[in-house]
Amino acid sequence: METTSQRPVAIVQARMGSTRLPGKVMRFLIGRPVLWHVVDRLRFCQNIGAIVVATTTEREDDVIEEWCCAHWVRCFRGSQEDVLDRYYHAAKFYQAASILRITADCPALDPVVIDELLSEYEAHAYDACGLAGGFPDGLDCEVMSFSALERAWKEAEMASEREHVTPYIHAHPDLFRVGKFERFYNLAHHRWTLDEESDFHFLERVFHRLYQKDRPFLTSDILALLEREPALMDINQGITRNEGYLRSLQSDYRVGART
Repeated sequence: METTSQRPVAIVQARMGSTRLPGKVMRFLIGRPVLWHVVDRLRFCQNIGAIVVATTTEREDDVIEEWCCAHWVRCFRGSQEDVLDRYYHAAKFYQAASILRITADCPALDPVVIDELLSEYEAHAYDACGLAGGFPDGLDCEVMSFSALERAWKEAEMASEREHVTPYIHAHPDLFRVGKFERFYNLAHHRWTLDEESDFHFLERVFHRLYQKDRPFLTSDILALLEREPALMDINQGITRNEGYLRSLQSDYRVGART
């Protein structure tokens, strides 16, 4: 067990076994793995206390642990399918009072937006708070207290609630005080995440144009680029948003609560 700062611990879920784009988190994007960019951009956040990469115990994910060790990044290994269980035990191991949930397929995450979300969470003493409204796919972030995560871990029973960490919390406003941070409007048609080969080609072009070593490009920089070069948006259009979660709902089944 490791003691970390009382500021939120960013836990990045990452694995090699993506259904649609296997190995995506370790694909090289302008000379660095996608996971490197996610961690690097999180380091520009002012309001997080530590960064942890939470991967699985599957042999194929040894490469993620090896990368973390080589780059002095905290790593935790847990369940492949029960991501809620993985998050809970990672948060417990690192004694996190609150947890920022990040996925490793969002290399264009915005550290300023994350800091604003964490400030909103603290200011209103929410049990959980997430980016909401019409924001670009790929800026996804949410924060929760350890007590909320622990209760979800104990009580969530459906497969979709175990695979995606926070659905149980959002489905129970009677149990949790949940905030919605609506930072952007009318931008939901933008796709900056990494699930398909076309997403990778889009991100390559964005990073080649905007990446700087000492300054993270922000949402405003991407929007300005796309205003100058609107054809870039055609590269990865027509993909269903949150396809993985929708697929989980369609095949939902009860798996049993934890005690």
